[in-house]
Amino acid sequence: MFQSFRLSMAWLHTWFGLVLGFVLVVVFFFGSLSVFDREIDRWSIPQSRFEPQPMPSFDKLLKPAFEKMQPAPFAVAAVKDRVNGPLPERFDVVRTWGAYTTHRDPVATVFAGYEVPNAKDPDETVWAVHAMDPRDGQLLSQNHLAIGSQFFYPMHYSLNVTWKELGTWVVGFAALMMLAALVSGVVMHRKIFREFFTFRRNKSTQRNTLDLHNLTGVVALPFHFFFAFTGLVIFAGIYFPVAHTQLHDLHELSEKIEATETGLPHERAGVAAPLASVDAMVAEAQRRWQAKGMAGDVGYLGVQHVGDANSYVSVYRAGTDRVALTGEGIHFKASTGEVLREDPPRTAVDNVNEFLTGLHLQHFRHWLLRWLYVLGGLAGCVCIATGFIFFVEKRKGQHAKAGGQGSRIVDALAVTTMTGMLIATVAMLVANRVLPEDLIGKGDWEQRVFWGAWALSLVHAFLRSGPVAQARMNPAWREQCFVVSAGAVAAVVANAVSTGDHLVRTISTGYWPVAGVDLSLLALAGVTWLAARKLAQRAQDKEVAKAAAPAGNLAAAEVSHG
Repeated sequence: MFQSFRLSMAWLHTWFGLVLGFVLVVVFFFGSLSVFDREIDRWSIPQSRFEPQPMPSFDKLLKPAFEKMQPAPFAVAAVKDRVNGPLPERFDVVRTWGAYTTHRDPVATVFAGYEVPNAKDPDETVWAVHAMDPRDGQLLSQNHLAIGSQFFYPMHYSLNVTWKELGTWVVGFAALMMLAALVSGVVMHRKIFREFFTFRRNKSTQRNTLDLHNLTGVVALPFHFFFAFTGLVIFAGIYFPVAHTQLHDLHELSEKIEATETGLPHERAGVAAPLASVDAMVAEAQRRWQAKGMAGDVGYLGVQHVGDANSYVSVYRAGTDRVALTGEGIHFKASTGEVLREDPPRTAVDNVNEFLTGLHLQHFRHWLLRWLYVLGGLAGCVCIATGFIFFVEKRKGQHAKAGGQGSRIVDALAVTTMTGMLIATVAMLVANRVLPEDLIGKGDWEQRVFWGAWALSLVHAFLRSGPVAQARMNPAWREQCFVVSAGAVAAVVANAVSTGDHLVRTISTGYWPVAGVDLSLLALAGVTWLAARKLAQRAQDKEVAKAAAPAGNLAAAEVSHG
């Protein structure tokens, strides 16, 4: 089929990159934003704009908050079809209480799982989830959407398509094919070391676009390969659901065996029992960690079989002092505070898995490395975007002569994916600051704005793509760049007006989470404005060249400029 192995790799690289690049650029961009998801949360929810707090006292704050919680109506409605008979107005049997926080979280996430009476599946659980102010134990309104951790972060690995976990499967397939594209790219570029240092900015669009594609691909190659691979490792349980297929019938038996080995009860005893001081258990866990030379910040605190004689408390370390995602859990009998189990050292396989997972999810405390993650992700976006542009620039002259529409379609989709994605993002941030705080379903409206803005950019990109069929530039690129620039500035202004936290205040007080988001938006505004001006100047130069060219050479001039 191909004259050489290298040509076959070129074909694979081109078409895999083209078809799946539209998914991967979304994964890269929102992965970059997810590195600072908690900071974006603080920008989007002004009520959480205070310094990060440690895990609050269970006895004084967490327990009263848990006792007031009940599942939200939408959570109850989700289990309605899985119950024989009506659902109760109040859920009283609590299966689990849990609280989670990190060194970047001003608020704690608290959740409670309740037994569902008359459920078809005995393990059916309905959940209540809240953000809690750890300073006073107040539960924050569920009307607010934490844009960073609840929207941008899931977009990174699932495209926010939750039906049958379809989005996660699409991203997983794209990541697998990305590994193939990376390998084929290395095979294609025999002079890969030279391309590390080559960028000819004053050459033709096709030439400097290819140079930039090669440069960003080579510089960030280890980053791209590692994150595609570790992403597949993290979701291996979804892609290869052995526990839910081949081992499904052994699941219950496995849990009982594990309970016997660990001493942590699997079932409720059916006998009521009080809850001893959990704060004392936390203090004992911290004492044991300190004896091992470990940091003592608590990252997760959970109570299983609440109110039962078999209830137990699990305390896990935050682990911000290391890369591996490990918590050194210590488990206590809830009614007495007796230590039931201290998690043993991990096996070699577990250590490798936790290191790879921790390096991908970067829960550790290292700000410079976080910014390197952002730069690596944005380099991936540039690499894919320049691949799109090179594909179009290389073929649009030929397609114009043949009357084909392939380049026009690819270019419109590229515009939608790149600048349209940015428009949707800044539109969501503007909506977050403009919509009234007490608007019912405010988070849902913000999501509608995001998808609506992206859909409009798609329509605009196709409506303005006519010049591409004539081997000219799509004006939608520069027009949408101007929109992104204006939207980013509008988001910064809207934040200052609606909250009073303008840049002068946030920088002077050193409140970098909000200041960082504003500065990033202004940087985006500057880059896209410069890009739009450059594209406008280039389009004007081409029109001048076209007008100056002899009538007989008009077509040749068009093709040469492309």
